[in-house]
Amino acid sequence: MLTQPVMACVALGANLGDAVATVQRAITDLAALPSTHVRRVSSLYRTAPFEAQGPDFINAVVVMETQLEPLALLDALQSLEFKSGRERPYRNAPRTLDLDLIFHGDAQWNTPRLTLPHPRWAERAFVVIPLAEVSPERVPQALREAVKDQAIQRLAGLPLP
Repeated sequence: MLTQPVMACVALGANLGDAVATVQRAITDLAALPSTHVRRVSSLYRTAPFEAQGPDFINAVVVMETQLEPLALLDALQSLEFKSGRERPYRNAPRTLDLDLIFHGDAQWNTPRLTLPHPRWAERAFVVIPLAEVSPERVPQALREAVKDQAIQRLAGLPLP
């Protein structure tokens, strides 16, 4: 456990089952993590699968303050994915829930299990656009421009849990 909280960003996505309800429930579950407080929640967005097949995704980004160490937070995220029925039959398979740790404070990690910041976040409109909504200081205009050709539709804002 960290002695001082850090701001962490988590990207959420789902494209199986009731994806809207799954993402909303995951936001509530994130708020219930120990030593963690959700500070900002983006709108929901609909996007086509990126480098994958299957139904459209429902995506969002959460900014939270946490005292969990990066690997402890990753374990918690993966536990929530498992609880939602997440399976990993192959890379980029459709999923009931996907929770990606994008940033953990200013941590720079490159281990077999976790890379921070997330190595591909800036290439994906489903992360860039919701992140720009809740943490614009992290997303320069050039990154927004770089993903402008990826279809993304804003659906609705969510209240904090």
